[in-house]
Amino acid sequence: MTLSLEWNDEQDALEIGEPLISLLDGLLKLAAEAEDIDHGEVVLSFVDDEAIRQLNREYRNIDKATDVLSFSMLESGEGEPEIVYEDGGEEDGEEAEGSDEEWDEEVEEYPEPLGDIVISVERAIEQAAEYGHSVEREIGFLFVHGFLHLIGYDHGDEEAERVMFAKQEAVLDKAGLRR
Repeated sequence: MTLSLEWNDEQDALEIGEPLISLLDGLLKLAAEAEDIDHGEVVLSFVDDEAIRQLNREYRNIDKATDVLSFSMLESGEGEPEIVYEDGGEEDGEEAEGSDEEWDEEVEEYPEPLGDIVISVERAIEQAAEYGHSVEREIGFLFVHGFLHLIGYDHGDEEAERVMFAKQEAVLDKAGLRR
C-alpha cells in the first residue's frame, strides 16, 4: 500500500507539527481503507481565511472564506487535455511498455495524485469553538471531508449528504475523534 500525505503550512494561526500530521496521515489511511483505495498522494495546505477566500473566488466564483476546498485530480473537466504518460500510454487504460514489475516500481515511486485539500486554519479554530470540540477534531473532520470530495463524494442533496457525513463520522469515530 502506497498512500502518502504531503503538506505545507502557509498560515500563522496554529503551529502545525508532527502530532497533527501524524493524526491526519492516520485519518487518510483509515478513510482510504474504508473506500478500498490503496495508493495515491494527497497534498494538504494549511492557509488563512484570506488565502482560501481567494481560491474560492478564483475556482468557484464565491467571494468569501470557507473552511475546506478540494481539487481532485481524478476528475477531468470539459475541454481539458488528455493526460499522456512518459511511456506513451494514455490514462484510459492503454497498456504501458515494460514489465508489470517495472510498472509496479514506477507506481511505488510516483503515486497517483488524488488531489489537493486546502484547509483554513482560522475557520477550523472558529468552528471548533462553535461546536465545542478540539481544533484537531475539526481539522480532522475537514480533512476527511476534503478527501471524500477528492474521490468523488458530494453532498448536493439530502441523501448524498447523509451518506458522505456518515462516512466521515465512521472514520473519525474509528480514530477516536468523537464530538
